[in-house]
Formats: sequence, C-alpha cells, structure tokens
Amino acid sequence: MQTIYMDNAATTQPCGESVARAEQYLKENYFNPSAMYKEGFALSRELKAAREKLVSYVADTASYELTFTSCGTEADNTAVFGYARRGNAVTSAGEHSAILAPFAELKNRNVAETRFAPLEADGRVNVGKLLELVDEKTTFVSVMHVNNETGAINDINAVAKKVKEKNPRVVFHSDGVQGFGKIPFRLGKEVDLYSLSAHKIGGLKGTGALIRKKALPIRPYLFGGGQENGWRSGTENVFGVKTLEYAAEKKFSSLEADYKRLASYRESLWSALDPGIFVRISPKDGTPYILTVSARGLRGEILLHLADDRGLIIGTGSACSSNEKSRYSHVVLACGYDKITADGVLRLSFSPATTKEETERAAQILNACARELLERTK
Repeated sequence: MQTIYMDNAATTQPCGESVARAEQYLKENYFNPSAMYKEGFALSRELKAAREKLVSYVADTASYELTFTSCGTEADNTAVFGYARRGNAVTSAGEHSAILAPFAELKNRNVAETRFAPLEADGRVNVGKLLELVDEKTTFVSVMHVNNETGAINDINAVAKKVKEKNPRVVFHSDGVQGFGKIPFRLGKEVDLYSLSAHKIGGLKGTGALIRKKALPIRPYLFGGGQENGWRSGTENVFGVKTLEYAAEKKFSSLEADYKRLASYRESLWSALDPGIFVRISPKDGTPYILTVSARGLRGEILLHLADDRGLIIGTGSACSSNEKSRYSHVVLACGYDKITADGVLRLSFSPATTKEETERAAQILNACARELLERTK
C-alpha cells in the first residue's frame, strides 16, 4: 500500500533537487561566513545574494531586506518582541501560536496591552473590528497572510494600508509561512515585516526568515557576534539557507500553474466527499493548498488514525489532545462554529507533488473511515 501524504501545511518533503544542489555546503563549502579568509568572504557574498533573491520574489529589494532565522516561529517572535514594546499590540483571534504565545508573554511581562480582533465566518480577520482596536497608542499589528488551519487568505496589503491610515506609526507584521511560495502576491509598502519558513516549501527544517523594511530601526532579538547585519547573532546555517533559496526558486518558477492545478484538485476532492457527513470549513477563495472539513459529530483525531491505518496521512485543526483547552481548534471556534463541529475537523493540505489520483483515493478513504466510525457509534 502506497502512502498518500496530505499534511503539507505541517511540513513538506524536502525537495530532492534543492537538497542535492545544496549538498556542497556540507561537504566542501563548509566554512564560517564570518571568517576573515577568502572562503569565508565568498560564503558571506553568497548569503547576501540569497537574501536579495528571496526578497525579490515578493518585494522591492531597494526597500526590503531579509534576516535568516532558525524557523518561522523565531521570525514571528523576533517581530513581536522587537516592535511591540509599549502601548498596545493588536492581532487576530485566528493567528498561529507563534504569534498568540508571544502576545501572551507581552501581557505577562507588562510590556504592552494586547488586543484581539475577531474573525469573519470565512476565517479572515474582521477588518472593521481590527481597526476599532487600533488607536494612537498602538505600536504593533500582526495579521497572518494565509491561515494555517482554514486556508483563508487575508488581503494584508489592504489591511496594512487601512491600519497605517489610522496610525502611521504602527509597525505592521504578517506571518507569511503558508503564503510565501504558494500564492501570487507582492508586499505593499505598508507591510513592514513578513515571516517565512523553509520547510513549508520544500526546504529543510531549521531555517526561516524575516523580511523587513530597511527603514525600520534595528531591534535584534538575539545578541552575540552581530551576524545578519546585527539583526540575529549566531553562525549562519548556510546549508539550510541554500535549501531555502533553491526550494523557493523551484516554487516560484511554477507558482501560478501549481496554484490553478491544486485549486482544481481541492474542489474535486471536496465534491467527492460525502455531503451527509462532511461540512466544509475552508473558504472557496482560500489557498488551494489547504482543504479543511469537519465530520460533524465524529472525532477528528479518531478519523485521522483510521485514515493513517489505510495509508492516508492528514492533519487536524488542533493538537491531538484530550485536554479540553487544546482539543478544539481555536480558529474554527473563532469562525463561529460550535465545539461539535470543531471536534470533527480534518485538514488536508497539498503540495505540487500531489496528484489527481491521490486526491481521488483520499476522498474514498475518508468516506470509508467516516462511515465506519458512524457505524461504530450507533
């Protein structure tokens, strides 16, 4: 039985071509980029070129630069703790824990007041309510680009513009981990910070980045040797950076074609699911890389394990836990769904390697698993 992998929003299979191209940085070109000999200088130049190349895919290199981090979570934390230093900070109720947990720390440490905007029923932030929370004391606003649980896409350029119209001094950040390399877009001038992660697009775990407007003052999160132009001290992970660079190159070369093809696959998969069992959570105009559904009245975690036994790997909208607080997806609840619906959530997430045949088989497996579980619970 061949396994079907549809949990690409959690992590992707490393791109073999990208890893192979980067392998020289493990074997031959392993030098420290901060070293004062020619090999170190050469690597430093390569890292600079990689930064500019990655920025160029989504922004103007004259206005933006990039700092490499260990992951998307570090990039998000760097943004929050670097710029939410007083007054109040605003985000949405549907953010990833890499934003929500730092916001909780802002409150715990009495650094800044924290405010949370509700979601629309389709999973996007309620922009009107968000703007009501922004005032003259707001220093930082973070709104994710693509929701990692529902796939809802926020028009971050439009949101950032409206926020800056109300308070031009706000630093606007977006968690772009599920957006970079997956949906066509360019950063508008009102977006100051944008986070991304290598392993979501075929790079290696342990590498992320924060795109930053050059005009922003430097506020480092890690201190030490002053690497990354003083932004993030620590010896650079050149191998990881090169896998990110090469994976992004591959992703952006086929971005629009992949977008259209996967949108078709997602809709075909949805139409093949039993409408008497499954409720759709993901909006139709969301990212084609994510389809989130709920087998309302059934336990999503149990369905996940049944599907796994049949060769289909998928995710749930929240951590698999019996703990009341983490059992239900905070995002799905924030969209207005009840706990019964939130408890049945399953997330299927695709990659460019996903085939039409795999989506057809996935629908068959999910239907069979749900019907089996229904029979058991009668």
